[in-house]
Amino acid sequence: MIRKLLLLSLFVLPLKLAAQTSISGRVYDFENKLPLAQVEVQNLNNKQVVKTAAAGQFSLSAKQGDVLTFTLKGYHADTLYLTSMRPVAVYLPNSSISLNEVRIQSAKLSPYLELETINAGIKPTKRIEGDDLAGKKNNDRAGGVILNLGFDKMKAQREKEQRLTENEGVENEIRLNFNETTVGNVTKLKGEELKAFLSIYQPSVDRVKSEAPFNYTLYIAQAYQAWLKLPPAQRKVPKFK
Repeated sequence: MIRKLLLLSLFVLPLKLAAQTSISGRVYDFENKLPLAQVEVQNLNNKQVVKTAAAGQFSLSAKQGDVLTFTLKGYHADTLYLTSMRPVAVYLPNSSISLNEVRIQSAKLSPYLELETINAGIKPTKRIEGDDLAGKKNNDRAGGVILNLGFDKMKAQREKEQRLTENEGVENEIRLNFNETTVGNVTKLKGEELKAFLSIYQPSVDRVKSEAPFNYTLYIAQAYQAWLKLPPAQRKVPKFK
């Protein structure tokens, strides 16, 4: 009987050890490459949280496919999608460093920036006699009734142009951070599957703006988890009628 129990334990123990996987690594300063202590490392899947030691090292339970976040006051937060269980090295940039700078090359300058430009060529509105403002112009800072016909329309046009310019910048940011290279590095998808993933999960302009600064790595990892749950028939580029 004792012999059978010993044999059983020899089989069960390796199975338990295999299930109890973990990930380890070190966190460094991006600029000077020095180790960072007290960095909070969280596994978003099992909710475990640890902090790095004095030499920047950490270890916590995890499995392939989990998502880890790294946060420390004064530094940009980072996200890591575990494609393997090998030890990792994470480099956090100081928060004073600007990430993913977006250059807007086709922005249009609004023609409605100066009051004099708005009023150019427009005859001064005639004042109501008896208000002691006879001879005053529309842009003179004086009381009384001033008619500024067309200004609201021009203001609306200016706001529309500003929105379009802002959206162009966000669209450019999305193209820089959500493409075949960035998505492929995280998910390891290729070919038609990669194209289908990009088509299905491309973040909208409104979402990126509402969650600024948008964490693309975390978004890609979460979208990939949703992708894995899709039946194969739905992992295709949507057909628009």
